[in-house]
Amino acid sequence: MLEGQQDTSTAERDADAPLQDPPIESEQPAQPADATDARSDDGYASDAVSATSTSLASSIRDYSFENSRRYHKFKEGLYQFPNDVPEQEREDMKHAVAFHLLGGKLHNSPLKNPQQIIDVGTGTGTWAIDMGDEYPSAEVTGIDLSPIQPPWVPPNVKFVVDDAEAPWLYREGSLDLVHLRNMSTAIKDWPALLAQIYSMLKPGGWIELPEFRWEYGCDDGTMHSEYTPPKMVANIRDGLAAFGIDMHASARNADRLKEAGFTNIRHEIKKVPVGPWPKDPKLKMIGLYNRSVIYDGLQAITIGPFTRGLGWKPEEVEVFLVKVRKDLLDTSVHSYVHFHSLCAQKPETLA
Repeated sequence: MLEGQQDTSTAERDADAPLQDPPIESEQPAQPADATDARSDDGYASDAVSATSTSLASSIRDYSFENSRRYHKFKEGLYQFPNDVPEQEREDMKHAVAFHLLGGKLHNSPLKNPQQIIDVGTGTGTWAIDMGDEYPSAEVTGIDLSPIQPPWVPPNVKFVVDDAEAPWLYREGSLDLVHLRNMSTAIKDWPALLAQIYSMLKPGGWIELPEFRWEYGCDDGTMHSEYTPPKMVANIRDGLAAFGIDMHASARNADRLKEAGFTNIRHEIKKVPVGPWPKDPKLKMIGLYNRSVIYDGLQAITIGPFTRGLGWKPEEVEVFLVKVRKDLLDTSVHSYVHFHSLCAQKPETLA
């Protein structure tokens, strides 16, 4: 559901239930079209110290290589997906899709003059950089296992190589916003992490967890049993489970936030089409980009979980992906995945 669309069933819905999108209306099946994306970079002139931590050990800056993909070296093997340039470009495309799904906003938390913002799993740093522009008086820190962020950023933005599940060194009650986007494929112990974040947030501070949930749905029966993307996701889920990771953690994160003590929970689940099959022009564009996010990253998202977690051979992964690629380009299948817009607040007055 995009900006301007309203859910008319609010009065009938349980107060704790998330907002849900209605079925997406499709147009007549069209010929598959390839999506392209070009990322522009205006560039910034800033002090090098603000761009990245200068005390990184060489082992942190190093990378490991496996099956023709590049991975992080710091705490090697903790994250099962690559960090090379093709994957960085795909992550930036995911940022663009999420931005549109949030109605052209970087966040849904109602911030008031924030001073300290943390972006957990910052990746290429695009969200952190944009937040630094939007809130020039705030200090924005991006945390990631990989030092892949650009050197030229706003002077109020910095990046740190660290493990988000390690003990945090921030002062308790010092943060205005902690942002964790698409972290379900990385976090093992959500209750422990949320407890840390709760402690570090100021009273009245916010946590936000926008997240794609890659469980396929269909409202009109066009997704047949031979459609392979859901099977691919099931294999990724099982492969990550071997490392103690719940790929679909977003389905339970609202409950976890409540259990951690957060209040004012705002949760909306949007349907994100896979492919340009919707009738609505905005959804058509989002579906095209979303399909590109999946299609362009098929090898990146499968090779680690399949080989490391399930014991597949690399060539077996490639053979499996042949059918997945074909199915993703079939616009007669009106499938979608889910996007969770979720944020919550630390109580302003603590009991």
